Amino acid sequence: MKLKKIDTDAPKGLNKEECIKKRIELSKRLGDLQHLMYAEGKHSLLVVFQGMDASGKDGTTKKVFRYCSPSGTWAYAFKKPTDHEFAHDFLWRCHKMAPHKGHIQIFNRSHYEDVLIQRVHKWISEEHANKRIDAINAFEDLLQFDNGTKVVKFYMHISEERQLEKLQERIDIPRKNWKHNPGDWEERKHWNKYMDCYEDAINKSTIPWTIVPSDKRWYRDYFVAKHMVELLESFDMQLPPLKEA
Repeated sequence: MKLKKIDTDAPKGLNKEECIKKRIELSKRLGDLQHLMYAEGKHSLLVVFQGMDASGKDGTTKKVFRYCSPSGTWAYAFKKPTDHEFAHDFLWRCHKMAPHKGHIQIFNRSHYEDVLIQRVHKWISEEHANKRIDAINAFEDLLQFDNGTKVVKFYMHISEERQLEKLQERIDIPRKNWKHNPGDWEERKHWNKYMDCYEDAINKSTIPWTIVPSDKRWYRDYFVAKHMVELLESFDMQLPPLKEA
């Protein structure tokens, strides 16, 4: 898989307003399915969003899961590890956030950070990075095949040009100023290296990734919502019957 060969834009001919309307319908359907999942208590789901800065991880989470109940849908944003987290293995902070039955856990960034930024800046060796990829595959396999947790991973595929526009908006538009982080501009300088590391991690992954064209927010959100609804519908869930006294 080569990211350069995958389009970051919406397919030509799609109607924006129609896509937005369908996404809202899908988000409402997802809310119904999440309620069913919570009530049945048989399935658990880990949703991973990874991508470059400004690729839409926050926005997609907000739009797609808008109608899901916070009782059974949790989102966690992984940032720089704390000193306490650094004192453990790199997967420790992720494992304790894994979902239990009936719940959807969303990772905004994830365990993959430790084979991306660490590798780009050469804070770990290539051998160390490959061992971490093996550990990630084992971790995800453990969740999925031992605990029955479905793991779905989305790579938010934004173009370098579109990312520049979105980062600049955080400076030019006052209501977005709070998102501005000078470090994002520094990381952008390593774009090609990040693409190499993402490609390698995606290609070595045991559980496949879904590549989300992310240049157009309206299509990105529709794309993820459609995928999520199709996934949860495949669980064939049923409301539990009334229990006898």
